[in-house]
Amino acid sequence: MSSLLKNRLTRRVLAPAAALVDRRVQSSASKLRKEIESDRRSQVADLDSMRKKVAELGDQQFAIGLLFDKTGRSGPRLPTPDRIDTLVREMVAVSGRDEADARRNVTIAFRNVIALEALAVGRLAGSTYNICGKLATVPLLDPPNEDVLEIGTLHGLFSAALMRMLHRAGVEARLTIVDPLAGTQLQPGARPVGEPTGTPVRMDVVRANLALGGNAGERARIEQGFSGDPDTRAAVSDRKYGVIIVDGDHSAEGVMADLEWAEKIAAPGGIVVLDDYGDAAWTGVQEAADTYLETGESRFEMLGRVSTSAFLRARS
Repeated sequence: MSSLLKNRLTRRVLAPAAALVDRRVQSSASKLRKEIESDRRSQVADLDSMRKKVAELGDQQFAIGLLFDKTGRSGPRLPTPDRIDTLVREMVAVSGRDEADARRNVTIAFRNVIALEALAVGRLAGSTYNICGKLATVPLLDPPNEDVLEIGTLHGLFSAALMRMLHRAGVEARLTIVDPLAGTQLQPGARPVGEPTGTPVRMDVVRANLALGGNAGERARIEQGFSGDPDTRAAVSDRKYGVIIVDGDHSAEGVMADLEWAEKIAAPGGIVVLDDYGDAAWTGVQEAADTYLETGESRFEMLGRVSTSAFLRARS
């Protein structure tokens, strides 16, 4: 074969075919190079586009962080689906209401928390889940009347949010607040912690925030003093309350004293919300509540717990 290819006549005969093959190979190679170059340019363009999108997402995430991160409040306000599902299950167990009712309420409660904190002077105290659990569950329990007592209010914003949640349920509440309003949050035995918002705890701040709760907030009665003080108690023990929020002195002695007082002023069927029950940072709350209920002499029955709040109902 090699001698045949060396033959001049053979080469002359095969030359056109060789040229044709060569042109086709060159054409295919040229086409392949163009396709490779086109793919490269496309990949570069796609990469540039992805970089721009990542940068845009980063800017959006920063903006979301400004709205929902922990700066200037108790903690971040970005709930997870699993934690909201847990809240819904706990609310259903405590209230006996449908899952759809519980999910709707907790969703609306979260929206209120974000909206009101954005406008507030100060903050809501506690985790997103505990706050939303309290706000969403109280209306589901159908309080027997419109009178609401909050023991310990900080900046008044939880009451403002609760007034809105109750109003949605058809209840325009009559709100009473008891708090020393001493300029800073007080907890016996606890080390003072700097206020993350930099906002003082005082009457004008509470009044400004209560206005966000509508007419009920603006008409609220505020008794400045400690819940254990006899004069303070006498000033607000003129009625039976359908809802009592116990969120004052978190020591076991303080919680026990507030429960004993609540026993006397809760309306038949009234709801008592015991904040920070089961919270490892405030062990005195559960200790006092469990001890108080174990006697079997209380009007209160434990309905259950949502996040870190216990819900009690007063028997007739």
